[in-house]
Amino acid sequence: MPAIHQLVAGFSKGDAISNEARVLRAMFRSWGHTSEIFCETKRILPELRKDCRELQTAAGTIAPDDVVVLHLSIGSPINEIFPRLPGRKLIVYHNVTPPDFFRGLSEEIRGLLRRGLEQARALAGVGEVTVADSKFNATELEAMGHRNVQVMPLMLDRAQWEGDCDRRVLGQMRDGMKNILFVGRCAPNKRIEDLIFAFYFFQKYVTPESRLIHVGSWAGIERYYALLRTKAADLRMENVLFTGSIPPAQLRAYFQTADVFLSMSEHEGFCIPLIEAMAHGVPVMAFAAGAVPDTLDGAGVLFREKKFDAVAEMLGKLCADSTLRQSVIAAQRARVDRYFAQDIPKRWRDALAPLLAGR
Repeated sequence: MPAIHQLVAGFSKGDAISNEARVLRAMFRSWGHTSEIFCETKRILPELRKDCRELQTAAGTIAPDDVVVLHLSIGSPINEIFPRLPGRKLIVYHNVTPPDFFRGLSEEIRGLLRRGLEQARALAGVGEVTVADSKFNATELEAMGHRNVQVMPLMLDRAQWEGDCDRRVLGQMRDGMKNILFVGRCAPNKRIEDLIFAFYFFQKYVTPESRLIHVGSWAGIERYYALLRTKAADLRMENVLFTGSIPPAQLRAYFQTADVFLSMSEHEGFCIPLIEAMAHGVPVMAFAAGAVPDTLDGAGVLFREKKFDAVAEMLGKLCADSTLRQSVIAAQRARVDRYFAQDIPKRWRDALAPLLAGR
């Protein structure tokens, strides 16, 4: 039986692509296939190096009849090595953030994203099968020259948000304040500054006893993080919390105690935290950018203009109007049920069938 191996640009904890690669590896192994994940050594979190193979060993491990899955999301040597490896090829496109979001904030990341777009275009035709995790991403990839891109929903592990919660965080957050939460990397495409502006109106004019919580790493984008802290200080805002990267139990506690999940992001290829928020029963408000409308699929509260005072007013209604709140939560619960009702393993079997046929 052929192996099904995966290539990732980075391998860490809490990263969406790393998490999906682990879930897929477990699924492939359950089907009887040998399956490993390969990554550049310097991009593997040190404590995870026993869980991921070094990229330089891939060529000697992969056989011509094996299947190689590339997770494409940023500029990386893996995107150039992939076409030269033995084996049948499948590309999974997770989206490359437009580089200009990082102009003046991180030229290193901007360069990696520009390289990622160039590599994505160069890979057109390399994958015998090409999939993307949203309609938005599939359309973008086809515009780069890829053909017959299939939409493949992300393999999500519900256990990640169904475990125990950090009791200390639960105690701190259950103090009577209204908690407005956003989860996502501290990156300029997420428009955390707009989150701050909307919360300014909410705290000043709607609900003074309130707290803004942003959960997400600012590693590599410290300049943007510093600007956000300065902006909040200039506005003399209180109770604005940047947690950075945190363990799963703490993240679950923040979801558990959130009153509303607010996203002002202007570019999303999928946005898993939207699904997590809905699964936790937290009403979602989100700017209709990128794949966000597809991910919400009619649930939550979607808005197409960033009128901060109007956003703040709606936040207040979702916090105070129990009938509205329960109606939104019920629609979100139905969306989550629809998502997990999809037979994603079967869709993966179907996508892999042409690569495994006759072997």
